[in-house]
Amino acid sequence: VYEAQVLSITVVNEKLLPGFVTGDFELLPHCVQSNHFLFFNLSLRTATIWKTLSPFWGEEYTVHLPPYFRTVSFYVLDEDSLSRDDVIGKVSITKEVLTAKPQGVDGWMSLTEIDPDEEVQGEIHLQISVLGDGDIPRKLCCQVLEARDLAKKDRNGASDPFVRVRYNGKTYESTVVKKSCYPRWNESFEFELDETLADTGLLSVEVWDWDLVSRNDFLGKVLFNINKLQSAQQEEGWFRLGPDKSKHSEYEGTLGSLRLQLRLRDEVVLPSSHYKPVTELLSQSVGSQLNGNWPDFIMLIDETTTAESRQEVANNLVKLFLGQGLVKEFLDVLFKLELEKTTEPNTLFRSNSLASKSMESFLKVAGMQYLHRLLGPIINRIFEEKKYVELDPSKVELKEAGCAGLHRQQTESDIIQQSSSLLQSYLSELLTSILQSASYCPLLICQVFHQLYLRVQECFPDPEYRKVKFIAVTSFLCLRFISPAIMSPKLFHLREKHADARTSRTLLLLAKAVQTIGNMDTLACCSKEPWMVCLQSAIQQGITQLKDFITKLVNCHEPEDLELQTRMSLQCGTMEKEGFLFLHRTKDKCMPMTSPFKKYYVTLSKDTLSYSRTQHSKKSLFISLPKIRAVEKVEEKCFGSANVMQIISSEDSGQMGCEKGYLMSVNELNHWLSALRKACSHNTNTMSCYHPGIYKADRWSCCHQKEKSDPGCDKTRHGVTLQEWYDPLDPDLEAQLIYQHLCSVQHDCFDLTDQKKVDGLSKLFSILQDLHDAHAAVEEEERSKNKNLFLELQT
Repeated sequence: VYEAQVLSITVVNEKLLPGFVTGDFELLPHCVQSNHFLFFNLSLRTATIWKTLSPFWGEEYTVHLPPYFRTVSFYVLDEDSLSRDDVIGKVSITKEVLTAKPQGVDGWMSLTEIDPDEEVQGEIHLQISVLGDGDIPRKLCCQVLEARDLAKKDRNGASDPFVRVRYNGKTYESTVVKKSCYPRWNESFEFELDETLADTGLLSVEVWDWDLVSRNDFLGKVLFNINKLQSAQQEEGWFRLGPDKSKHSEYEGTLGSLRLQLRLRDEVVLPSSHYKPVTELLSQSVGSQLNGNWPDFIMLIDETTTAESRQEVANNLVKLFLGQGLVKEFLDVLFKLELEKTTEPNTLFRSNSLASKSMESFLKVAGMQYLHRLLGPIINRIFEEKKYVELDPSKVELKEAGCAGLHRQQTESDIIQQSSSLLQSYLSELLTSILQSASYCPLLICQVFHQLYLRVQECFPDPEYRKVKFIAVTSFLCLRFISPAIMSPKLFHLREKHADARTSRTLLLLAKAVQTIGNMDTLACCSKEPWMVCLQSAIQQGITQLKDFITKLVNCHEPEDLELQTRMSLQCGTMEKEGFLFLHRTKDKCMPMTSPFKKYYVTLSKDTLSYSRTQHSKKSLFISLPKIRAVEKVEEKCFGSANVMQIISSEDSGQMGCEKGYLMSVNELNHWLSALRKACSHNTNTMSCYHPGIYKADRWSCCHQKEKSDPGCDKTRHGVTLQEWYDPLDPDLEAQLIYQHLCSVQHDCFDLTDQKKVDGLSKLFSILQDLHDAHAAVEEEERSKNKNLFLELQT
């Protein structure tokens, strides 16, 4: 049994008040704890939108978080090339708000000013006890042991923390620990217990950053109810630091607003055996032995799924059937259901039905590597050339195009002619790539398109519908996969940043041409947009080429040779990642050698992490994934950068090895952290704590401990990951999500049975009830384990 907290984030756009600020905007969504600045080693950054007061991002993230997270915060910044970025404001949403709205939060949220007393993070380790009994006056003893992951308040990337303990008008302060966010004090403070304040007395433990010149900075506090403490007599543990009371801001409501779409899925995933009945029922519904009632269960899901949840249900079903090896059969059932409901071939697969959404999800999961290989070169060429391309006379801007010669300004016709030539060049290169891609398209995608092609041909056999079987394939391949990726390459991970306005227009025009070819109707496009006529011959030639490609693609559904067999490696769930990293290798646990960071090409495969000097040179260094014990971030002060991670592994000699990798951007760091953690998710010898600093000058830079064998001063975060298209399949989680969906539409199933006979419905309800009972038993067991006053002590 494990708990999965999956947060889906869509950053849409922002409205700022006119004249508030002019500049370039970036947005940093941070996952934080208890209104704190705790990132869980995961800080996401959107692209910068240049020179606008109303930026649009449209970016989506899915993050796996630990159960104890409390708040997610979004910081809007104005990017500056020379100085530090300016923070405009933030939006914070608590876990309670997200949990109260299981269908998600969607709307405009006002930005608030940053209050330093609210930007706290970390935990403090305390032992609190009540001493004395009988006639002896009782005393309240607070032992301050250590703290971890405190906020960095000083320019050196650390803080100088001390603790201030208050009770009944008396105050004690600990010593100051210099330059550490992981201080250790081991100091005790005693107070005379005032029995008259038993019900209202509070013990306050505050953490501050000491400053010599300016005022001390607040780092967080914990409040304890003494009445509850007397019942427990003694408690020890880690307590989350909380913010001070928020102050009224003079800028409240004047900083603009941010539109967000958030949904938190808090799921308890049971052992696989509990999901076997529902998985078997789904498998039987798409199997070959269906006794004449083949679509009953899938039809039930199709007809009870609402438009709002259809995409998510499609994602879950596709991943579950991929794990079962039945995705081809599942999509075939959906094709049959869709064709049964379609009478007009021009509308086939054009609606957002379960079939369309499932096929779209399938292509993204199983075909993303194929898409990157197909579109990568042409997208990179367009980004690098940054040519001005415009075919619409009403949108031509002469000043953007520049001069044709030394003294001659380009005319409108010159620009359109030049743009037409460029677009035809881009389109020709793309179509050539598409034709060649038949040799490396994943076998599973070929098989699915083969089924679709045959089903449509059987349904529309008449000669006047001879194009429909091609259009059915292109409606998914071109209109729902290739064209969206061309228009928004960042959302498909083809580029790290959004395109500028000029490049975006070029991509849009190219995507329009691809859509026209996919529709296989040049006249319809030219009638709506007459300025596309200059591309008519290229589009007509493209239609012929695309038909040849589809014919070749749908006939490559059997692995007849070695080349087709190798295509299986491009299917989903292979967990491979590669790219250049700057590495700082150590011989013993976190003992940096004198050599600087060196550039290596790093490849993460199924079993190993390997290094080489260049992409194509021989791999010279290997780390076995089962030997990796932790993958964590390194403190910023260690190397002057926040984008450094460490890979701690055990070597054959019994010693610990530590590789430190420096990455250029925070998003690049997050992707590597996430990929490595997921690749090592089944390792058994993982570490529960680690040192975020380095061992230098006979002590750890993070907590100042002198023993190299010290176990660590911060907890590891193995489960904090980003969801990616190449993730390994998790059939138990997908089955749990499908179970939750079926429970939500259970009443609709009763209404459906009044009109249609659905075989096995009673069996389905019995399975759902068994899963409900299993969840109830797990919840009761967890409640009995967690009967502890430790968490109730905090007020």
